[in-house]
Amino acid sequence: MCLNIFIDNKSGNPIYDQIYTQIKEQIISGELKEDEALPSIRNLAKDLRISVITTKRAYDELEKEGFVYTVAAKGCFVAPKNVELLREENLKAIEGHISEIARLARTCNLSCQDITEMLRFEMEERI
Repeated sequence: MCLNIFIDNKSGNPIYDQIYTQIKEQIISGELKEDEALPSIRNLAKDLRISVITTKRAYDELEKEGFVYTVAAKGCFVAPKNVELLREENLKAIEGHISEIARLARTCNLSCQDITEMLRFEMEERI
């Protein structure tokens, strides 16, 4: 199993967090399937040329959040999707984007109606 993970050394985010975030995104998007095996902690660390401790921390965070589960002597696997957990994750992300939109809108003197119109247009384009 090969994960598609890119480590950005110029990023301000810790490496374990970059791994955690990218694996989580691949699980949420369905790119990684339920019960699919993840690379071993050692193999992933070797492939990314990072510490095993860093990889373990990313896997531990994913397990704590319910995205993966561990089977003794077998490894880590993608957990069955918890629809409510995924919904909460998406709601948190949307709230963060809305805060940023509101901040940017204030700097441009855009009204709520302007933003609503932009959102409506964007949503209709995607359908």
